[in-house]
Amino acid sequence: MDDLKRIKDWVLEERPREKMQKLGKSALTNSELLAILISTGTTKKSALDIAREILNKTSNDLMELSKWSLSDFCRIDGIGEAKAITIIAALELAGRRNNSTVRQKSSISCSNDAYLQMKHRLEDLNHEEFWVLTLNRKNAIINEYKISEGGITATVVDQRKIFKLALDDKSTGIILFHNHPSGNVNPSESDNQLTRKLKEGGKLLDINVLDHLIIVQSAYFSYADQGVL
Repeated sequence: MDDLKRIKDWVLEERPREKMQKLGKSALTNSELLAILISTGTTKKSALDIAREILNKTSNDLMELSKWSLSDFCRIDGIGEAKAITIIAALELAGRRNNSTVRQKSSISCSNDAYLQMKHRLEDLNHEEFWVLTLNRKNAIINEYKISEGGITATVVDQRKIFKLALDDKSTGIILFHNHPSGNVNPSESDNQLTRKLKEGGKLLDINVLDHLIIVQSAYFSYADQGVL
């Protein structure tokens, strides 16, 4: 490995940590930032080599990387559980930071408000989840609840649980959410049937189903916007 330099052997200005100290965080590439998290390499690869290998597998797409599980990271030579957990934690923290301002929004006035409120929950998942926002008469958010978690293609939704939570919150309106891990933003027939049932059930309890959003990465489908609610 004579031709392979460890990070500590590099020119000072080329080391990721020192480069950040001198030039600031924005001067670092994605691989250099990731290398700082990885910290140490192996006898054959530097931390930067490992970082580049990881990013190559995701085409340098950090959104795709945020979907990686613990086992996905551990398949990379030089990444053990501790390093994998460090990277996953950093990605999660970054995601929460990006959504911190959005999550402070107190009311929902359109489908995009609803999408921005919940996309951090759903767009990066590899399985389906179903969530509900409960709202008051002014469409101010009362609570957000995960109703169920399923597999890649479906999740079971208990309608009674949804309406019990809404009644407990003294909510007059709810917005439904679920994701499609496949990336297909269009509703299925089972999605349509569930939406109709919940809409009708809400009428009996004087709880208005205001919308149902299907969320995929960087996009969503709104039943209300499409006029099919």
